[in-house]
Amino acid sequence: MIKPPDRQSAWRADLALVFNTFVWGSTFVLVKQALDDVSALLFVAIRFFIATAVMAFVFRGRWKLRSVHTRGGILAGICLFGGYAFQTAGLKLTTPSKAAFLTGLTVVAVPLLSSIVYRVYPHFSEVFGIVLATVGMGLMTLEGKLGGMARGDVLVILCAIAFAGHIMLLGHFSKTAPFESLAVVQLGTTAVLALGGFWCMEKPFFHPSGTLWFALLVSSLLSTALAFTIQAWAQQVTSATRAALIFALEPVFAWVFSFVIMGERLPMQAVCGAVLILSGIVVAELKPFGVERHPSN
Repeated sequence: MIKPPDRQSAWRADLALVFNTFVWGSTFVLVKQALDDVSALLFVAIRFFIATAVMAFVFRGRWKLRSVHTRGGILAGICLFGGYAFQTAGLKLTTPSKAAFLTGLTVVAVPLLSSIVYRVYPHFSEVFGIVLATVGMGLMTLEGKLGGMARGDVLVILCAIAFAGHIMLLGHFSKTAPFESLAVVQLGTTAVLALGGFWCMEKPFFHPSGTLWFALLVSSLLSTALAFTIQAWAQQVTSATRAALIFALEPVFAWVFSFVIMGERLPMQAVCGAVLILSGIVVAELKPFGVERHPSN
């Protein structure tokens, strides 16, 4: 059993998750360019297979296939694959801006699911921070006329629920299982499901290029092997709600790197959205509303 965290440990975990989001946001442009040369789920399959092999080697002797460890890792891996699969299918039937926003609803789905499944209720400041971050994501990602709810929108909402389930499961099982075992098993499960399903869920193609090989290397080692291992460790000591809220930073970091690499400029609406996301995280961390202590502290 992992001992209860102190405040300093919680801050370290939150900063580690910010680093994760920085990595995911910074590799967004690279992965987007690589997808010109490979189908999406095939890319996921190769990426997770490499990450699994690397982490299994790095943690050799430190991860074991025990019942509770294996069960938690498999369930987390199923949710992780479900998130990617629903997102890939949904993107074909809806606009990229709506898909980005709906995927970001993970930040809302996590506290809702936690309240239903585990009877864990967020602090009022966390709820207020979630509202600010959700509005901010809408301002950053949504463009033009939104129209009604399409089939693709429903699939992307399911993607958000799957990613929320992944965050919740890691938060639950990381309290008792070593993060090394959770990391290796969840990555391996995602790799197996992606390898077994890409051929029937998309029209696979693979055109080798320097950009593709570089993207596979960076995404496998940094945004998959390292990032998901850090997440498994960090969620031992931080709440699922706070983790989901921190992940709302991804579009902010993605824009920063798009600006640096491609010179992309944000309209004022999106700038306001980025400010709201940052404000929401600060409010959730500092908890200025309410004086009672909360389990996430």
